Amino acid sequence: MKRGLMIAVIALTIPLMRLGAQNPNLEKFSTYKIGFFTKKMNLTSQEAEKFWPVYNDYQKQKNLIQREKLLLSREFNQNEASLDDRQLTEMGDKLIKYISDETSLAVAFHRKIKELLPPAKVIKYYQAENQYKIQLLKELQENRKQRGGNTDPDF
Repeated sequence: MKRGLMIAVIALTIPLMRLGAQNPNLEKFSTYKIGFFTKKMNLTSQEAEKFWPVYNDYQKQKNLIQREKLLLSREFNQNEASLDDRQLTEMGDKLIKYISDETSLAVAFHRKIKELLPPAKVIKYYQAENQYKIQLLKELQENRKQRGGNTDPDF
């Protein structure tokens, strides 16, 4: 069973490795994330084969929305003094749309994973998501301390 799971994890990381060829840190990050979630969720190889493509698609769409929010925030910060009320209202409307899109995306993802995974593993996914964020922050802080305050993370 562990062998099958490892094969599934390796098969799922191959597309990520192609991306990692452009950025070696991305490969390390992606492999770590897959291992972390697979372990915390206790996914079988069959579950992993179904879950990871859905998750990767969700993350890709979520990242696009978050990028748009970031660009909007930058635009506001750079041009705040010169924006009129109409432009500010449009920006606020765009921001709310992005937040709504993120919520709709999360709801759709939740529905999909409920079809793929048992209820307990769906909850484990959400727990793993929070634990992963906490773990990354801890590792970034440790890396910064080891490097004497350098803010360039290891991955």
